[in-house]
Amino acid sequence: MTTWKKRSAAYAVVLALTLVWPFAFAAGTGAGASPANEVKKVDDSVRVLQEMMKETDKSIPVSLLKRSAGIAIIPDVLKAAFVIGGRHGNGLVCVRRPDGSWSDPAFIGITGGSLGWQVGVQSADIILVFRTERSIENFTRGKFTLGADVGIAAGPLGRSAEASTDAELKAEILSYSRSRGLYVGLSLDGASLYVDAKANESFYGVKGIVPGTVFDGKVSGVPGAAAKLRQALAAFSAAK
Repeated sequence: MTTWKKRSAAYAVVLALTLVWPFAFAAGTGAGASPANEVKKVDDSVRVLQEMMKETDKSIPVSLLKRSAGIAIIPDVLKAAFVIGGRHGNGLVCVRRPDGSWSDPAFIGITGGSLGWQVGVQSADIILVFRTERSIENFTRGKFTLGADVGIAAGPLGRSAEASTDAELKAEILSYSRSRGLYVGLSLDGASLYVDAKANESFYGVKGIVPGTVFDGKVSGVPGAAAKLRQALAAFSAAK
């Protein structure tokens, strides 16, 4: 085969993957809402929180959790790319109530795209610490973009970092991730968070339920998995 034919064949492969990849990625990451799926997501979130807090060199400073307005836990976010890439995941948000306790979870999704000659796949567990009530309000109003609608920055790691988490940090959301795969690190700038309405309806069994109703504790018959998550958050944010 001549050189130009080899190049043409290579370009054809790249073009085919460019066209097919976004659809394959979307199909592989989509999941229907069902009570069992959402209970598993809560259980996975408890596991991620416990595992990341036990890693002393990568744990979230307790002082940040104590002062936080809310927290998002998104297990197994997938980022993949071949020329055109994207990221997708589903998780949950809990907020701090006026009495200092943690709310039941509202389910969310994260999505975003990227352009560039990148090849690889990365799965990561992500925790976002909401530092202000304003950042929570942005979420409850609907979809918003990290880094554009609200500032986000990588959070300090480990207990020894607690002394540096005061006035120097200006971002409203601090991100923590436990990455695996071929990429190094995980940038969330440009990713969008949105309310997963179907998952909330499925978990709570209430048609049209909104995050504000969940956060205010106005839902009856909450599945027991939610209590396990609240207890884990209370334990870690009260730790010395």
